Amino acid sequence: MEPVTRAVVFDLDGVLVDSFAVMYEAFAVAYREVVGDGPAPFDEYRRHLGRFFPDIMRIMDLPLEMEGPFVRESYRLAPEVPVFDGIVDLLTTLRARGLRLAVATGKSGERARSLLGRLGLLPFFDHVIGSDEVARPKPAPDIVELALELMDFPPEQAVMVGDAPTDIASAHGAGVTSAGALWALSDAGELLAAEPVVVLRRPADLLALCPAVPGA
Repeated sequence: MEPVTRAVVFDLDGVLVDSFAVMYEAFAVAYREVVGDGPAPFDEYRRHLGRFFPDIMRIMDLPLEMEGPFVRESYRLAPEVPVFDGIVDLLTTLRARGLRLAVATGKSGERARSLLGRLGLLPFFDHVIGSDEVARPKPAPDIVELALELMDFPPEQAVMVGDAPTDIASAHGAGVTSAGALWALSDAGELLAAEPVVVLRRPADLLALCPAVPGA
């Protein structure tokens, strides 16, 4: 028999919420304050989304001091972050079917929980884990493994939903089914190259992988 999916681990940005515009604005402000005038390197920044912000700064050889103004602006702009269409219905249905849900994000845990609370999504999740709460953030498997440990499920009973190659790599490393979310992507090439097991074109597509848990 095929293992029954009992848990779903979600990435946050680009999967549950459309935070790209806010992240770009916060990045531009931080770049201007710390680095100075000139165009902020948005294209390279976007290629690394899904990673912990300090890790992105190291990869891009930018000052770690950018984190302070970036986080400040992210909090200030949080009211402008919308939830993707279909997400609330998806989470409601998954919960009704008896699944356990977690978030594993490149954000810090405190900032992720604050945003989800502001948007009214926090009660859907058993755990929200940030990159600052594991030894090795994505693409390492640690954050997905911690989510499964906290929910007490083996990898074969879980799905990880993400929109970035780092999410898929983290899922593969943890041994869970990887699901690539395409609804926020204008170019899915890099995500598909990471070889997610399943491709989701809209949030409701996930329901086919998540029937009601027996006895729930």
